[in-house]
Amino acid sequence: MIAGNALRHQMILPEQQAVYDYWRSKCKSGILPSRDDIDPSDLSDYLPTMSIVDVTDKPTGQRFSYRLAGTGLYEIYGREITGSTLESLPLGSRHVYWERILGRVVDRARPSAGAVRSAISGKTHMAQFWVRLPLSQNGTDVTMILGFDKFVKLSDVQAVVTQDDKISA
Repeated sequence: MIAGNALRHQMILPEQQAVYDYWRSKCKSGILPSRDDIDPSDLSDYLPTMSIVDVTDKPTGQRFSYRLAGTGLYEIYGREITGSTLESLPLGSRHVYWERILGRVVDRARPSAGAVRSAISGKTHMAQFWVRLPLSQNGTDVTMILGFDKFVKLSDVQAVVTQDDKISA
C-alpha cells in the first residue's frame, strides 16, 4: 500500500486532507501517480500554494529544484521560486529540515505531512501546514514531489485547530 489513513489522520487542516485524498485517488494498484495523472483543474482551490519539485540525483545525494510554484508562494518567499533549487531559497534554519523531509519522501516513496513554524525572513509569525506527495515516471521511483502549503498566523493557529476539530467531530 502506498500510504494509509494514519497519515491522513495526522493532518490538521482539511485542505491538507483534500490534497492528500486527491493524490491517493490517483494511486492505482500500489503504483505512484505521475505528473500526467495530476489535473490542475481538479486542485484549483489549492494551486496558489502548490509546487512541483524535481528530484535529481547527484554524487553527494539528491538535488531538489522547483519546476513549478504557485503564485501564493511568491508572496511568502518575496520572489519567484520556480526554477530555484532548495539550497537557494531563503529558508533560514529550516533548510536542513526540508532537505530531510524531501529526501524521506524520495527514499520511502511515501507521502509526508506536518506543520512547522516558518523560518522565512519576515514570515516567522506564521505556521506552515504542509503535505509532500511523491510522483513517479515509472510508478515506483520518485522523480517529482507534489507539494501543498498553507500558511497561518501563529496567533490564529489555535482558532484554526479548534474550528477544524469542531468540523470533524
